[in-house]
Amino acid sequence: MSNMITNHCEKINHLQQNAEKIRNICILAHVDHGKTTLADSLVATCGIISKRAAGKIRYMDSREDEQERGITMKSSAIALHYKHSDDDYLINVIDSPGHVDFSGEVSTAVRLCDGCLVLVDVVEGVCPQTQVVLRQAWLEKLKPILVFNKIDRLITELQYTPMEAFIHLQNLLEQVNAVTGSLYQSRVIKRSNQTYSDNKQNGDDNRNIVAEEWSMDDDDDSDLYFSPNEGNVVFTSAVDGWGFRIQQFAELFSAKLGINEKVLRKTLWGDYYVNTKTKRIMKGAQAKGKKPLFVQFILENLWSVYDAVILSKDEEKAQKIVKNLNVKISTRDAKNFMNEPKSYLTVICSQWLPLPASLLASVCEHVPSPREILEERVEKLMCGATRKFTSLPTQSQQLKQNFINCDPNSDVIIALVSKMVVVDSKCLPHKQAKIVTKEELKSRREAARKKYAEMQDRLQKGEKHEDMCPLTQVETKVEAPAKQEEEEKSKIIAFARVFSGKLYVGQKLFVLGPKHDPSTVDFTQTEEEILENSEHINVAHISGLFNWMGRNVDVCNNAQAGCIIGIGGIKDVVLNSATLSSSLSCPPFNPLFPDSAPILRVAVEPKILSEMSVLSDGLRKLNQADPCVEITIEKSGEHVIAAAGEVHLRRCLEDLQQRFCQIQLNISEPKVPFRETIILPPKYDVMNELIGGQEKDMMRKWKDDKTKKEKLQQRDDAATNTTETVEITGRKNKDEKIIKLDTANGQATIHVQAVPLPDEVVKLIEENVELIKVLKKEEHKMKEVINRGTTVIQRQPNYEGEQEIVKKEEIDTEANEETIKNLKQFRTELTEKFGHKKLWTNIVEQIWSFGPAGCGPNILVNRTPGYIRPSIWACLQPDLITAGSTGYRENDQSIVTGFQLATISGPLCEEPLHGVCYVILEWSCDEVTTATSPADDVSTVQQGGWNSCDNFGPISGQLISTSKEAMRRAFQLQPQRLMAAMYSCSVQSSAEVLGKVHGVLKRREGQILNEDMREGTNIFTVDALIPISQSFGFVDEIRKKTSGMATPQLSFSHWQIIPFDPFWVPTTEEELSHFGEKADFENPALKYMRQVRRRKGLYVEKTVEHAEKQRTITKNK
Repeated sequence: MSNMITNHCEKINHLQQNAEKIRNICILAHVDHGKTTLADSLVATCGIISKRAAGKIRYMDSREDEQERGITMKSSAIALHYKHSDDDYLINVIDSPGHVDFSGEVSTAVRLCDGCLVLVDVVEGVCPQTQVVLRQAWLEKLKPILVFNKIDRLITELQYTPMEAFIHLQNLLEQVNAVTGSLYQSRVIKRSNQTYSDNKQNGDDNRNIVAEEWSMDDDDDSDLYFSPNEGNVVFTSAVDGWGFRIQQFAELFSAKLGINEKVLRKTLWGDYYVNTKTKRIMKGAQAKGKKPLFVQFILENLWSVYDAVILSKDEEKAQKIVKNLNVKISTRDAKNFMNEPKSYLTVICSQWLPLPASLLASVCEHVPSPREILEERVEKLMCGATRKFTSLPTQSQQLKQNFINCDPNSDVIIALVSKMVVVDSKCLPHKQAKIVTKEELKSRREAARKKYAEMQDRLQKGEKHEDMCPLTQVETKVEAPAKQEEEEKSKIIAFARVFSGKLYVGQKLFVLGPKHDPSTVDFTQTEEEILENSEHINVAHISGLFNWMGRNVDVCNNAQAGCIIGIGGIKDVVLNSATLSSSLSCPPFNPLFPDSAPILRVAVEPKILSEMSVLSDGLRKLNQADPCVEITIEKSGEHVIAAAGEVHLRRCLEDLQQRFCQIQLNISEPKVPFRETIILPPKYDVMNELIGGQEKDMMRKWKDDKTKKEKLQQRDDAATNTTETVEITGRKNKDEKIIKLDTANGQATIHVQAVPLPDEVVKLIEENVELIKVLKKEEHKMKEVINRGTTVIQRQPNYEGEQEIVKKEEIDTEANEETIKNLKQFRTELTEKFGHKKLWTNIVEQIWSFGPAGCGPNILVNRTPGYIRPSIWACLQPDLITAGSTGYRENDQSIVTGFQLATISGPLCEEPLHGVCYVILEWSCDEVTTATSPADDVSTVQQGGWNSCDNFGPISGQLISTSKEAMRRAFQLQPQRLMAAMYSCSVQSSAEVLGKVHGVLKRREGQILNEDMREGTNIFTVDALIPISQSFGFVDEIRKKTSGMATPQLSFSHWQIIPFDPFWVPTTEEELSHFGEKADFENPALKYMRQVRRRKGLYVEKTVEHAEKQRTITKNK
């Protein structure tokens, strides 16, 4: 086997020279659908592991926690050699995780490949993660191959007949094609909407053009779906080592039946049967009660093998099958037929229907080579979603041909690093045990015999030699250099693919960051000047090139275009992913976006504070090694780790403690984020009675009196507080709930109202965050141009009066035509979502800003009389940037900054706001100035204008604090609510443990949405929602309660309002009689709010029930 591995590595280096015979694929599936077991069967074909160990050793899972939990946690690659149709192929296989917490690893694997194997468990069917990976493959333009795995479960567990199994597989294929069809349909609808909107703007409202677009696209979707007749569907049982395609049986039965092979390929799957008299294939098998060809020729033969070996254990019948199939059975397997029937079955099926032959043959035929990459995919790799390919510089557009040619001799080198991998030093080539050939062993023996004979001759003659020394001295001579060599236990290697050119050790390449823009590079400067002036360009020197071999890595001699390799020596200049190129004209690759965002957070610190530097270095390595983790440092100085889920968080903490830091850490409890929002005044109270229709008792009067006293006390404290230099007074309008606040010096006044946003609007904003970021950049650039002076803003008369107009050609915009179209569509949809209510009239044009961070789900609206600021949608105007505006008022940005501060931390527990609209109804000041020119600003300050400083500080700072406080108070006037982060939970369980699943979900405050039973099985799929705050230990608990018969899958879903007022107290007679005066039941919103406030060190009110019962110091400990 050692010689086989050596020959395999040499063969891989040789095959890397021909890109046409390279196939790059990844294995995608839901968790526990058999990806790693399938990979074992493929690895066994190259002799790296034995065929008997395939499916048991889990060769691609190199981590200890992966072996213990039985799930894959990181993507790992291996290079395989396969011979198909007398041609040698190099197949790079990437085994990716199926757990939703590690979807970031899936994104890094998909980006490097040209095709994928989508595995589906035929019993569990299409699961949530199956739909996710199909969508990822669709977006990355990969060529998918569908693999129906675990067909043996239909025979042994469900005990289907061949006909029932055939119907089940047909339904399953329709479900998978339905997912693909929905993805295709969404793309067609998007294109048709854009075409219709463009025609409408051009004055052509003809819908026939859209209909023609639909009919044209419908004709081109035939190759998108899976069909066994096309060869892109493989039926397998990875644990038993067998698999087949329709083509294999078509070749077999065409000779026996005398039917054309092409005809059999088209009819073996479908409603066809054979007329034995005429020996013709007829249609309508089910209608005539005949057996379909797939059942008669394939499934019945397969069922008979399982029946003889596994079900009935008929040794005589099994021997006949072995003889008919011409299969070789070893003596050991023949003797252990009754004791180990599974091994006997694996030997038969792996020789009769070898899994690698069918699977890898389908890969070689259907997956394109690196030189067949689609132009559409190249443009998508080079440009993000908000940029069009034609907007790139000419030199950058010319690099597209380098991608398509995939030429190793190209002068331009382009490579993509998708992630950084931590490899143990023992897995490196120079640390691995060297394989010695028979000739080397023979020569070593001869040399040892000669040396021993010489030593014996010298001993007889009484001579001494330097080599003749005591054994202890020999040991010290050997061990001394080993102690001096102290190397790192692990090494960070880049996981990359070469798209153009060839890499070699010692080569210098540019590392292009995600914000690198080729159009801003001044090529007239020297290389040193360019690197000095740019923050997004670094230089890397390659110190090593490696081939991925599963758990180990091997030296790569031909890192040419089309290969997936490892690159050493660039860990200091690459954090997670990067673009490597020899040309600065190359744009950075489109960034990766994992489906699962980090939601769980913990704070870590070393137990020994002097080891803080070790922790910082370990966090840096963790951030490099994991593409989905987020490392941040809070304002308080805490080091916070954000993970996608509980399993992911546990793995990150284990890696940090055991691999990267190797020190003892203090780990906080998981921090679950919340959101704060407001709602419309509720019509019904807690007792489901109409508010205002019942009599209030003395409790309400007592509450009002207490509130008035508290407010009077707060005003007295504010008046006598010597530390506050700003006196802010508030006045409420009880009807409209408007807040009026003055600045400390009384020079400016702000009127603010808080209104809840519709759910549809909030959802639309969250879906278009990237477009809002582009909008923010364009507005900032336009503001800079306008503030330069009157040279750009020109007054031109029109029919309504005098307007200020800014010409578009004066502003250098980065938004391309595609982005402009998307922004126009976003504005149109936003207008439709707001509806036609009087409250939202013309609100889209009055949007001042989004928040927090300039792109959050909250908006600031300007309805100040006399202040018509330039619209944020100004970049969408074809000819004019803005018209009819009064320019930007001085300190306009101060109001926006106050809005950002107000939305980043709400008044309940300092959590971000969600779905709140702040309306500025009035912004008045003593002296109103507009930003016309810098000279006017200087004169205003010299004259003591309102922009100058006084005893209360700059007016800009006063406006920030005043606007922030006004918005917080306006928020408090509305019904306040907390929003909890919710997990979407999908649980698959058998009918026996379904009640226990419901019990665990109820105990965790879960909401069951749907419960379906899979047809023909006793497996139920339960869809539910569960708060993230209640999800800790949920997976372990549900497995313990169900003895492992239920497998939950959690993924972040949405933010949901907790239907309780945090400040609610019983006031009506019914509430008092039901809950009591103290409301003994636990208010969940109040409970969560107090937990967050206590964690952040904020004030939490304590209620003393029995003041006469004093606690001593010892009892409080």
